[in-house]
Amino acid sequence: MLRDPRGGAGHGTAAADSGLMSIGTVLNVLRDEFPEVTISKIRFLESEGLVEPRRTPSGYRKFSAGDVERLAHVLRMQRDHYLPLKVIREHLDAMERGEVGPLPRLGRQRDGETAPEESLEVPTAARIGRAELLAAAGIDEAELAEWESYGLVVPLEPGVYDAEAATVASLIAELGRFGIEPRHLRVMKAAADREAGLVDQVVSPLRRHRNPQTRAHAEARAKELAGLTVRLHAALVQTALGVRLP
Repeated sequence: MLRDPRGGAGHGTAAADSGLMSIGTVLNVLRDEFPEVTISKIRFLESEGLVEPRRTPSGYRKFSAGDVERLAHVLRMQRDHYLPLKVIREHLDAMERGEVGPLPRLGRQRDGETAPEESLEVPTAARIGRAELLAAAGIDEAELAEWESYGLVVPLEPGVYDAEAATVASLIAELGRFGIEPRHLRVMKAAADREAGLVDQVVSPLRRHRNPQTRAHAEARAKELAGLTVRLHAALVQTALGVRLP
């Protein structure tokens, strides 16, 4: 339950300020439930108005417990209900006004027909436009075109991307600050494709099942396996480099 969705930005005493968290601390807290979350993802959600952390005089983000709870709520709605950010923001704003209601439902249904409550068909994943992707990653058309040429960012259809593409683009941009060029990242893309293929081998029989509950279970299993492969990949990289990430 969200007690203070906005985290009370701009309010509170010095005692409350002492409980504020850095973005790195927030990342560690969220990764217990969302192992795939990144700092870029948190920054993107902030840019979309889903969370409003306080800023120190030097410009550092400081998150309250309410901010972290709000972020977790957003990530759950994306993960469990595949809701677009615009819909999530409107839902949270309605909750702030005390207008508590059921989550919006996405999915295909005939005109005038209400989707049955027991339906477990997986709805369409959240999508973003090209301009939204460019703004979220802070890049220009030429950079995005180059990344697409290497297969690092792949549109679902012309000008339309999966929402996670914003996280991918932001990470590519951050790596570029260290001199790592997009062409260097093709090996990472190939490894990710192989890992995705391994997960797909496990869940594809479930996805083809006629039972909607079994197909929904396939998506949950895919998310769980994806999270485990991400954690394993990170651990292997850390071991190879002899470093430990925060």
